[in-house]
Amino acid sequence: MIVGQQALAELLLTAILADGHVLLEGVPGVAKTLTAKLLARTLEVPFSRLQFTPDLMPSDVLGTSVFRPNKAEFEFRPGPIFASIVLIDEINRAPAKTQSALFEVMEERQVTQDGTRYTVPEPFMVLATQNPIEQEGTYRLPEAQLDRFLFKLNVGYPTVDEEIAILQGHHAGFGGTPLEAVRAVLTAADLRGLREQVRRQHVEPKLLEYIARVVGQTRAHKGLYLGASPRASLALLNGAKALAALRGRDFVTPEDIQYLAAPVLRHRIQLTPEREMEGHTADDIVKQILQQIEVPR
Repeated sequence: MIVGQQALAELLLTAILADGHVLLEGVPGVAKTLTAKLLARTLEVPFSRLQFTPDLMPSDVLGTSVFRPNKAEFEFRPGPIFASIVLIDEINRAPAKTQSALFEVMEERQVTQDGTRYTVPEPFMVLATQNPIEQEGTYRLPEAQLDRFLFKLNVGYPTVDEEIAILQGHHAGFGGTPLEAVRAVLTAADLRGLREQVRRQHVEPKLLEYIARVVGQTRAHKGLYLGASPRASLALLNGAKALAALRGRDFVTPEDIQYLAAPVLRHRIQLTPEREMEGHTADDIVKQILQQIEVPR
């Protein structure tokens, strides 16, 4: 159903095992939404989809209290955020007020309404998409919200061979998206068990120091206006443990950390205007930092 994008699929599975949210960025037509919907279909958990628009209100996402005349009281009606896998299409089309409504639920897995806390289902994962090119009618995501995403994954164009395979499949009549044919392979209980195994992965103390040095260097790099927070260190650790488990190991290696450094850090750091004008990217800076720090062996 999806041709190519093996690295993207591996990182999405890593995020699920690491209990993290994912921001997918790519131009229209590269299967961002389809990938997210496919991933949701493989899990036997509640799924919902939200299309963010400029007129979307926080209550449209979180839910609202409605008055019940027969009971003479207000009753909370949960919004679409109360699902295990929440796909948010074009997240950067909603204004700051609606964006900020996601802060609490993404970090604490709960919604506070009229002084009462409502817990979202477990597991809970936000998969959001955004287009990096279109600027009209979009809003930049706040740093606090970006920091809540475990990974930011860039969805690129397919290779020529992959695009030929897409065309061949479409020409042969397999170009549709029969999502109903996809069967769930994991229940919520299965996922909880796998996440528990990931949490028990072995990590050498020198690798914890390596993670701290890599993230810490983003705060001292002259080409960066904003460095990554300690939440980035935790994300890199949890992601590396999940990736190691996915690759069949019960221990983390420096290569796991290096592989995930860009997806974890690229949306958490900001380049100085001078570096941006020189054409550098966040991935370039992360690569420089990895080259500057001695790899523990």
